[in-house]
Amino acid sequence: MADGGDRRFGELPLPQTRAAAAAVRRLTGMLLSLEQPHPIVDEVLTSIDGWERGLAGAVPADHRPRMSEDDLSKRLYVQRAFDIGSANPMFPEYRFERIDTATASGFVTFPIVFEGPPGLVHGGFLGVLFDCVTQHHNCAVGRSGKTRSMTVRYRRPTPLETELRFEIVRAHADREITSTATLLLDGEVLCTGEVSALALPPERLSPQRFALRRES
Repeated sequence: MADGGDRRFGELPLPQTRAAAAAVRRLTGMLLSLEQPHPIVDEVLTSIDGWERGLAGAVPADHRPRMSEDDLSKRLYVQRAFDIGSANPMFPEYRFERIDTATASGFVTFPIVFEGPPGLVHGGFLGVLFDCVTQHHNCAVGRSGKTRSMTVRYRRPTPLETELRFEIVRAHADREITSTATLLLDGEVLCTGEVSALALPPERLSPQRFALRRES
């Protein structure tokens, strides 16, 4: 199963980045659960200010992604094809249990940071999940491309902090991939997403132009 090791999609995030993403997500959930001001939050804010100042000199001022022919003043592009949530706390984490050309399945649990209505997942994040897992599926089996359209249909409220199962059925015709993703709880359908993407081999997405990580 593809795990993001294909450098044609960009460089892998650092292990520190993955660990920090999980910590930021957990901390944000705790902050959202506080009922009264807490002195530790003041300490956190002071620490963050110091961390930002300390890291400012280690990151490029130009936020555009660096390509191989560009100068080193731009940032390294970290791939967004696989497991985005493992390195970016703004995205949900998920795991696949199975991937083949036509179908895939896996699991996801949404923590408090993705709450919309009380105790429920914000509907927009369900769309984000479907876009992530279907494109992950596409990239893993060697055909990927830009999302052309996505339709999400909500059937039942989606609970937080509950392990949910997703299933994907994928059809490839000419230059288009159509993926139908279903999110389920104990076999009951919570929502579905139909995602249409442009079908291209990875080398047609200009990924080999992405700059590699510099040696330390």
